[in-house]
Amino acid sequence: MPPKRITRATVKHSEAPEASPEEDAVQKAPGKRKRAAGKSEDQKSPEDSSSRSTCTYSHWLMKSEPESRIENGVDVKFGIEDLKALPNQTSCWDGVRNYQARNFMRDMKEGHQAFFYHSNCKEPGIAGLMKIVKEAYVDHTQFDKKDVHYDPSSKSENPKWSMVDVKFERMSKRFIPLTELKKYHLQHKSKGGPLQNMALFTRARLSVQPLTKEEFNFVLSLEDADPI
Repeated sequence: MPPKRITRATVKHSEAPEASPEEDAVQKAPGKRKRAAGKSEDQKSPEDSSSRSTCTYSHWLMKSEPESRIENGVDVKFGIEDLKALPNQTSCWDGVRNYQARNFMRDMKEGHQAFFYHSNCKEPGIAGLMKIVKEAYVDHTQFDKKDVHYDPSSKSENPKWSMVDVKFERMSKRFIPLTELKKYHLQHKSKGGPLQNMALFTRARLSVQPLTKEEFNFVLSLEDADPI
């Protein structure tokens, strides 16, 4: 079990719906790295347990809440600045309680890159880049009765939930807001383009999402483009 100091202060993938327009700017329920109301990202849905990616991905988008929100007496705030401030700028990405998101993390390989996405905040969007530095292993928070992501149904002999370790790489040259990504998504959906099927809009409630190389490179190119 890794030291608690690197457990993302509780980035806690509380998959509640974002308070800002992640799906047509209508989600307004609070929730951390998306604890979606209705169908929570971290909801334990059996139908998701068999959802494994059929494609091979090497780029990801991972959501966390940069603003304070108290859950069961614990502040689940964890933004990119919190990751940057940790020893070795490294943390485990714990608390994911959705089967599909978990499976995506199990597909991650050391060296893969991920966007750090600020979720459930005044202005959600991509804040920076991080790298996977340890592949999937048992998420110890599922066994911790004091943790907000304790899962009494998970047994040590057959744990349900996994996590990876991530390391801060850099801040984005400019913050890329959800509103801007949404505009490109709609343009590409009607006329063709790399963001037409981006999971941020087609599977919006997932806190861990795969990106194609084309999607990743296009979003990265927006750092040097004027906002729209």
